[in-house]
Amino acid sequence: MKAPAALTARLGDISFLNCAPIRWGLADSGAVHDVGLVSAPPERLAEDLLSGAVDISPISLVRYLRHTEDLCLLPGLAIGSDGPVGSCHIVSRDPLESLDGRLVALSETSRSTALLARMLLEDAIGVRPVYRTLRQDLDGMLGTARAAVVIGDDALRVRAEAPPGLTVHDTGAMWRDWTGLPMIFAVWAVRREFAEARPDAVRDVRAALTDAVARARRHPVEVAAAAARESHRSRAGALEVPLLLDYYRLLDYSLGERQLAAVQEFAERAAARGEVPAPAATRITIHGGWT
Repeated sequence: MKAPAALTARLGDISFLNCAPIRWGLADSGAVHDVGLVSAPPERLAEDLLSGAVDISPISLVRYLRHTEDLCLLPGLAIGSDGPVGSCHIVSRDPLESLDGRLVALSETSRSTALLARMLLEDAIGVRPVYRTLRQDLDGMLGTARAAVVIGDDALRVRAEAPPGLTVHDTGAMWRDWTGLPMIFAVWAVRREFAEARPDAVRDVRAALTDAVARARRHPVEVAAAAARESHRSRAGALEVPLLLDYYRLLDYSLGERQLAAVQEFAERAAARGEVPAPAATRITIHGGWT
C-alpha cells in the first residue's frame, strides 16, 4: 500500500524506542517522506503541539486531558498496554508498602506515569510518600530517594537488568491489577484548529500511522533489529533484539472501546485529585465525533 501523496502536516515522534515501530512502518511505506517528522522527548512534543510547532503528535494522556479545549484525539491510535508495559516503572529499594513518608523521585520526563505512580502508591497501596521531581537519572534519583519513577529507554534497561538491591514494579501491570483495565500512557492528538482547517490532511496522517502500525506488526524481527540499531547510538548502552521483541509484544497501539474506558477511568481519578478538569466539564473529542 502506497502512502497518500501529500501529507502536508508536521508530525511529532516520541524519540524513545516505544515509537520505533511507528518510525519503521512510516519508512517502510515511504510516508516518512511526506510528513515533517519532529523527534523529541514527550514533554517537548507536548509543548510543540500546544504552541503550533507541530500539527499532530503523540502526547501524554495527562497533557491531553489538561488541554481538551485545544486538542482532539486521532481515532484508533494510542500507546498503552493491557498489563505490563515494560518501560514505565517504580524502581524501589524498599517494599512499596513501606514508602509512607519516604522520598520518591519522579522523572521530569514523565507526566502520565508520574501521576499514575502517585495514584498507585496512595490510592491502591495506601501510602503517602514525599515526592520530588528530578532529571531522569536512576543513580542520581536514588542517591536521595528510596524509590524512583522512570520511563522510556532507561526503564527498558532497568527491566533488562535491575541493579542489585532494587525491585522493578511495572506500572502498567499495577494499574491492570487495580482497575482491570488497560493503561493508556499517550494518545495521538491533533490541534483542533488544524483538524478543522485540514480534515483531509488529518485523515491521511491517521491512515499512514495506522498502516505503519500494521506493517510493524507484520515484521516484528525487522522492527526489533532496527530498534536495536537505534539503541546502539545511546550512551546508556545497546538493547538486544530478544528484549525488544518481548517489549513490542507488550505495547498496544490501539484506542478501542476498552482503551477509551481506561482513558475515562484515569480522567475521573485524576480529576478527583485536582490534576485535570472534572470529566463532566471535559469533552474527550475524537476527530470526526464525540466519545
